[in-house]
Amino acid sequence: MKTIKLTLLCCLLSAFTFANVSESQKDALVAIYNATNGDSWNNSWNLDQPVSDWYGLTIEGENVVAINLSFNNLKGNIPEEISALTALKVLNLSFNKIEGKLPSSLTTLVNLEELKLFSNKFGGAIPKDIGNLTSLKTLELYNNSFFGEIPSSIGNLEKLEYLILSSNLLMGKLPTTISNLKNLKVLSLFDNSLLGTIPASISKLTKLEELVLANNAFYGSLPGELARLTNLKTLLLSNNAFKGNFATLKDELPNIVDFDLDEANMKGALATLDTEGNED
Repeated sequence: MKTIKLTLLCCLLSAFTFANVSESQKDALVAIYNATNGDSWNNSWNLDQPVSDWYGLTIEGENVVAINLSFNNLKGNIPEEISALTALKVLNLSFNKIEGKLPSSLTTLVNLEELKLFSNKFGGAIPKDIGNLTSLKTLELYNNSFFGEIPSSIGNLEKLEYLILSSNLLMGKLPTTISNLKNLKVLSLFDNSLLGTIPASISKLTKLEELVLANNAFYGSLPGELARLTNLKTLLLSNNAFKGNFATLKDELPNIVDFDLDEANMKGALATLDTEGNED
């Protein structure tokens, strides 16, 4: 009897270990493999083996919930078929050579919590439908060639903790909807062509620990509300055209460690607010 139970347990464990995904999800994975020159990956998939044996996948039941293929020599595009991976929570394709626009089908993966596509060759605009990914906590698209404005729909991603869009070709003003991201810990927009003033509503990002806006074309006075971001540890604003003397700002931020205003062309004084929140 014990032998039968042990055999049954082993079978169950084996079935769990070698669980396979649904056919539609397998087809989507094969499409990704073919579209990104899978035979030349550093860690290729043997398509004749069970999907559970394929490198970089995390599978729960019949669903792929994570794809981690960073540093794997992917070249090509993300295919539209990725939309079949409806349970996907993590997509990490960083440090590869993927190019082209983000497919619209990517923005249908509403269970995504981490989207890491940094250090590739992506181009085009960040799709407006990015705002559909309301489960996202991490959005890292830095070191690509995305251009155009940051879509206002970014404000829909209220669970975001990390928004890193540095080293792209982004332009235009910072959308005011960014103030909706009240769980944000890191906002990094370094090395783009963004311009305009910083909205006073940025003070609503009270959990912010890193604010990196250096190497852009921002101008005007920094809002006095920046002093309300008392969790800030990093504030990098150099190589913009801000106005103001911010010698006291650093003293008003109790946790600041990394503070850089060099070459920001600052003169005058930090904008102050009256009791109703209006600039004096």
